[in-house]
Amino acid sequence: MKKLILAVIAIASITLGQAQTKVGDVTMPNTMTLEGAELVLNGAGIREKVFIDLYAVGLYVPQKTKKAKDIINADESMAMKLEIISFLISSDKMISAINDGFDLSMSYDTSSLKSEIETFKGFFSEKIVQGNVFDIMYVKDKGTVVSKNGNEVGVIKGLEFKKALFGIWLGSQPVDKDLKKGLLKA
Repeated sequence: MKKLILAVIAIASITLGQAQTKVGDVTMPNTMTLEGAELVLNGAGIREKVFIDLYAVGLYVPQKTKKAKDIINADESMAMKLEIISFLISSDKMISAINDGFDLSMSYDTSSLKSEIETFKGFFSEKIVQGNVFDIMYVKDKGTVVSKNGNEVGVIKGLEFKKALFGIWLGSQPVDKDLKKGLLKA
């Protein structure tokens, strides 16, 4: 009986271990359900700047792929889970990084999405602390939904905004090339 219990515990531990992926000190679930759509972890990584780990991020898609352009252009539900891991991240620094990211993603011409970008930056205006989790989710026919620590903070309609947003991490000029590689591990 004792061996049976130990075997069950061992199998449960293996199963639970396979249901998550470690990214530095952050644990990302291997799957996510979004508006009834089952998404899988395509890849994950850590955003670094000047040798400082800023946040861990995971990319969730309907089917794994290594094709960044396909992910950016897809009009289907997908998500980025972003966990702040540095105490150096503040609301002001996050908003500055968002500006830089959209500039790179849109080749320094953000005029076509100016209003949407301003709205998006507003989602990060409240105090940000280490351990905060942002879910940035594109929901087909609804738009980009952002939540902080499980609480929805807003929605931005439009596929073009989603393309520019996901281009921050996956575009031809990503904010972090190593992070892009991690997100596309598939």
